Amino acid sequence: MAEVKIITEHYDKDEFISLEGYKKFDGYKMLKKAFKMSPQQIIDEVKSSGLRGRGGAGFPTGVKWGFLPDNGEERYLLCNADEGEPGTFKDRKMMERAPHQLIEGMIISAFAVNSHKGYIYIRGEYSYAAKVLEQAIKEAYDAGLLGKNILDSGFDFDLDIYRGAGAYICGEETGMISSLEGLKGQPKLKPPFPAIKGYLGKPTIVNNVETLASVIYILRDGVDGYRKYGTEKSAGTKLFSVSGNINKPGTYEVPLGYPLMDLINNECGGLKPGRKLKAVIPGGSSAPVLTAEECQKANMDYESLAQLGSMLGSGAVIIIDDSNCMVDMLNVIMHFYHHESCGQCTPCREGTGWLHKVVSSISSGTGRLQDIDLVDEVASRMMGRTICALSDAAAMPARAFIQKFRNEFEFYVREGRSKVKGVTDAQL
Repeated sequence: MAEVKIITEHYDKDEFISLEGYKKFDGYKMLKKAFKMSPQQIIDEVKSSGLRGRGGAGFPTGVKWGFLPDNGEERYLLCNADEGEPGTFKDRKMMERAPHQLIEGMIISAFAVNSHKGYIYIRGEYSYAAKVLEQAIKEAYDAGLLGKNILDSGFDFDLDIYRGAGAYICGEETGMISSLEGLKGQPKLKPPFPAIKGYLGKPTIVNNVETLASVIYILRDGVDGYRKYGTEKSAGTKLFSVSGNINKPGTYEVPLGYPLMDLINNECGGLKPGRKLKAVIPGGSSAPVLTAEECQKANMDYESLAQLGSMLGSGAVIIIDDSNCMVDMLNVIMHFYHHESCGQCTPCREGTGWLHKVVSSISSGTGRLQDIDLVDEVASRMMGRTICALSDAAAMPARAFIQKFRNEFEFYVREGRSKVKGVTDAQL
């Protein structure tokens, strides 16, 4: 089964961006349907559909909604549109091409969890997407789709945009909540989880852009229609951001469980002429890299990639061919995580710095053979010892690169140059 356009069906039509155009393609029809259902019926549908969080964690969405306490407190619905994971850009496309799709998904979700206030926390660099969303929100308010007594349902929901300031750590849900509260964007200890004590200390649900949009199509197609695609444990379709050494980079929607090599060769047009596949990072820069051999048996779902020691993550697929130096690539990734560590936890603050320093020394041609093992040792001591997963996000690729492409690191140390590029920048 090739690309299946459900969420992205009308993304090629410019009119889909406006409220008038969105309504031409049945926009907000599912909102009307939702108001004829009970909130619990919607939650049950989402649970039964098997929808899992599309931001990276893959946690069952309906189960997450069910964690909200019935304590009478005000509840918040937050859309995580920070999308800071390197290689990921599918949420940006969704917001730029289908802003009302996100808004409709948020209103339905808010009705289901009984929230009357929502925020879209958008990455600071997404200036154009923020403008598109602002215009769409204004259109929705003017049409009575946001605010008081939406469509005479008796349900009130207000929605605002909050622009971040470019911090990767604010993509972590509790770091995002801290930023939204006006505090330094640092993750919080869990428990309590946001569903119990989140924004302003109130019960809060945080969902990704793609997750919230998917709710519309669960209501439209029903549980069986939604589950027609994907696998038993990874249901539905998924948007993948594909970049790197590929003929047709872009955003592709395919059923979960789709073979990685089919995505590369069919949807993305294969590698550039004369090049060979070397490796793939299947779920954003924090996902452990797969060798070309592992890619042959990889399917794009949570379970298949976990069995190969990697993860689906945000769905950012980075294609690496035989012209790429794995040492230099790891150096770029380590620089990113060192720069983006919030510094709250010692293993992350110090560990990311050490990883970058040691890998950088190898990449500059001044490394030692024992530095290769040092990278693996430092990374192993960073895993699972911090408040959030940023430390792990730096450690996992470091360990995978060393373990699977050790020969390139050893060559770099012995020869003082890249195995594929000839000379180091320092030698030029």
